[in-house]
Amino acid sequence: MSAADKMADQRAMNKALNKLVPETLKGFMALEHGATRHGVLDAKTKEFVALGIAISERCEPCILFHVQALIKAGATREELGDVCAMAMTMGGGPALMYAARALAAWDELSAA
Repeated sequence: MSAADKMADQRAMNKALNKLVPETLKGFMALEHGATRHGVLDAKTKEFVALGIAISERCEPCILFHVQALIKAGATREELGDVCAMAMTMGGGPALMYAARALAAWDELSAA
Protein backbone atom coordinates (compact mmCIF):
# COMPACT_ATOMS: atom_id res chain seq x y z
CA MET A 1 0.00 0.00 0.00
CA SER A 2 1.33 3.44 -0.89
CA ALA A 3 2.04 6.16 1.64
CA ALA A 4 -0.85 8.18 0.23
CA ASP A 5 -3.22 5.23 0.63
CA LYS A 6 -2.04 4.63 4.20
CA MET A 7 -2.62 8.28 5.02
CA ALA A 8 -6.11 8.20 3.52
CA ASP A 9 -6.95 5.10 5.56
CA GLN A 10 -5.64 6.74 8.73
CA ARG A 11 -7.65 9.89 8.08
CA ALA A 12 -10.79 7.75 7.70
CA MET A 13 -10.06 5.95 10.98
CA ASN A 14 -9.42 9.27 12.72
CA LYS A 15 -12.72 10.60 11.39
CA ALA A 16 -14.56 7.57 12.81
CA LEU A 17 -12.82 8.03 16.16
CA ASN A 18 -13.77 11.71 16.12
CA LYS A 19 -17.44 10.75 15.73
CA LEU A 20 -17.18 8.49 18.76
CA VAL A 21 -15.24 10.84 21.07
CA PRO A 22 -15.43 14.34 19.55
CA GLU A 23 -14.49 16.25 22.69
CA THR A 24 -11.31 14.22 23.11
CA LEU A 25 -10.26 14.87 19.50
CA LYS A 26 -11.16 18.53 19.87
CA GLY A 27 -8.89 18.72 22.91
CA PHE A 28 -6.08 16.89 21.15
CA MET A 29 -6.30 19.20 18.14
CA ALA A 30 -6.22 22.24 20.42
CA LEU A 31 -3.05 20.86 22.02
CA GLU A 32 -1.50 20.27 18.61
CA HIS A 33 -2.41 23.72 17.33
CA GLY A 34 -1.06 25.33 20.48
CA ALA A 35 2.26 23.57 20.08
CA THR A 36 2.62 24.13 16.35
CA ARG A 37 1.42 27.70 16.05
CA HIS A 38 3.19 29.32 18.99
CA GLY A 39 6.74 29.55 20.20
CA VAL A 40 10.15 30.54 18.92
CA LEU A 41 10.84 27.52 16.67
CA ASP A 42 9.68 27.64 13.08
CA ALA A 43 7.23 25.13 11.65
CA LYS A 44 9.91 23.11 9.86
CA THR A 45 11.97 22.69 13.02
CA LYS A 46 8.92 21.59 14.99
CA GLU A 47 8.04 19.06 12.29
CA PHE A 48 11.58 17.66 12.45
CA VAL A 49 11.22 17.23 16.22
CA ALA A 50 7.88 15.49 15.68
CA LEU A 51 9.38 13.23 13.01
CA GLY A 52 12.27 12.24 15.28
CA ILE A 53 9.81 11.29 18.00
CA ALA A 54 7.59 9.43 15.53
CA ILE A 55 10.59 7.41 14.35
CA SER A 56 11.71 6.59 17.87
CA GLU A 57 8.16 5.69 18.91
CA ARG A 58 7.72 3.60 15.74
CA CYS A 59 4.50 5.29 14.64
CA GLU A 60 4.24 4.85 10.88
CA PRO A 61 1.11 7.01 10.46
CA CYS A 62 2.81 9.84 12.38
CA ILE A 63 5.92 9.45 10.22
CA LEU A 64 3.85 9.77 7.06
CA PHE A 65 1.98 12.87 8.18
CA HIS A 66 5.11 14.63 9.47
CA VAL A 67 7.07 13.80 6.31
CA GLN A 68 4.24 15.30 4.28
CA ALA A 69 4.26 18.40 6.48
CA LEU A 70 8.03 18.70 6.09
CA ILE A 71 7.76 18.57 2.31
CA LYS A 72 5.19 21.39 2.48
CA ALA A 73 7.46 23.34 4.86
CA GLY A 74 10.31 23.27 2.35
CA ALA A 75 12.54 20.73 4.05
CA THR A 76 15.18 18.91 2.02
CA ARG A 77 15.95 15.22 1.71
CA GLU A 78 19.37 15.90 3.22
CA GLU A 79 17.81 17.54 6.28
CA LEU A 80 15.53 14.53 6.61
CA GLY A 81 18.62 12.33 6.52
CA ASP A 82 20.18 14.25 9.42
CA VAL A 83 17.04 13.84 11.51
CA CYS A 84 16.85 10.14 10.65
CA ALA A 85 20.51 9.73 11.67
CA MET A 86 19.85 11.42 15.00
CA ALA A 87 16.74 9.32 15.62
CA MET A 88 18.73 6.16 14.84
CA THR A 89 21.46 7.26 17.25
CA MET A 90 18.90 7.65 20.01
CA GLY A 91 16.67 4.70 19.13
CA GLY A 92 19.01 2.01 17.78
CA GLY A 93 17.94 -0.75 15.42
CA PRO A 94 14.17 -0.25 15.67
CA ALA A 95 14.57 3.45 14.89
CA LEU A 96 16.73 2.53 11.88
CA MET A 97 13.84 0.49 10.46
CA TYR A 98 11.39 3.37 10.87
CA ALA A 99 13.90 5.95 9.62
CA ALA A 100 14.07 3.89 6.42
CA ARG A 101 10.28 4.10 6.22
CA ALA A 102 10.49 7.88 6.64
CA LEU A 103 12.94 8.09 3.74
CA ALA A 104 10.75 5.87 1.55
CA ALA A 105 7.74 8.05 2.38
CA TRP A 106 9.76 11.17 1.52
CA ASP A 107 10.76 9.74 -1.82
CA GLU A 108 7.21 8.74 -2.67
CA LEU A 109 5.42 11.87 -1.43
CA SER A 110 7.94 14.36 -2.80
CA ALA A 111 7.65 12.78 -6.25
CA ALA A 112 3.88 13.24 -6.29
